[in-house]
Amino acid sequence: MGKTIKNQLGEVVRHTEKPTPNPAIILVNPQLGENIGGAARAMLNFGLTELRLVKPRDGWPNPAAIGMAAGANPLLENAKLFETTAEAVADLTFVMAATARRRELEVPVIGTGDAGALFHAWQGEGHHTGILFGPEKAGLVNEDVVLADHILTYPINPAFQSLNLAQAVGVFSYIWKSAEGTAPPDFFQKDISPPASREDLVRMFEHLEDELQKSGFFYPESKTDLMRRNIRAPFTRAKMTEQEVRTMRGMIKAIAQGRGKARG
Repeated sequence: MGKTIKNQLGEVVRHTEKPTPNPAIILVNPQLGENIGGAARAMLNFGLTELRLVKPRDGWPNPAAIGMAAGANPLLENAKLFETTAEAVADLTFVMAATARRRELEVPVIGTGDAGALFHAWQGEGHHTGILFGPEKAGLVNEDVVLADHILTYPINPAFQSLNLAQAVGVFSYIWKSAEGTAPPDFFQKDISPPASREDLVRMFEHLEDELQKSGFFYPESKTDLMRRNIRAPFTRAKMTEQEVRTMRGMIKAIAQGRGKARG
């Protein structure tokens, strides 16, 4: 059973839960092997694995790409080589062209806020998709751009639009992956203690306030209630976990015992 997604251009694309092929990253006439390697590294960081190269300036394979790939060598080894952009996109159903320059073309321009969802919508229907990136010096030519369904442009500083090729690929890779959701991976959360209950917090407050009372902190007595509220408020806002409350109570106990030894 599918659902429809409407992008910012008013287009409706049906989406289903079919397996999603990842978009192909297509580098048109890339110049430096280092940038190809850096692009592969950025891709794999966000789960993109299909790299296509259109007539690299220095030929292919290029040893300079290996060091910058930093372990993403399988992408380089499996990269597909093409003579023309038309051949590189021939099997794709949906294509975007990444460019920062204004084009006098009848190709709709899309922003980063909508691009990821639109790719996933097409992919959700089982369509193979891809995105074009031009050479480092001048970017894509219009003959390449007209092969795309959309132009993708980043909210880049208009006074300085010199984005490195590998960086540009990294930005798109993040856009695509973040469209699946921006929650941190589960492994970041697995060892975090659950939030403390209000009962635990109140017991901690009473423990702390009792020791403060013994130390003569609440003075003058007429301001005791106000001081208690001022102590409790920041701890409540801190959203402490069960472990943090236990640690805090251990600290209070240690300070109290140390004070008692000092008096003795």
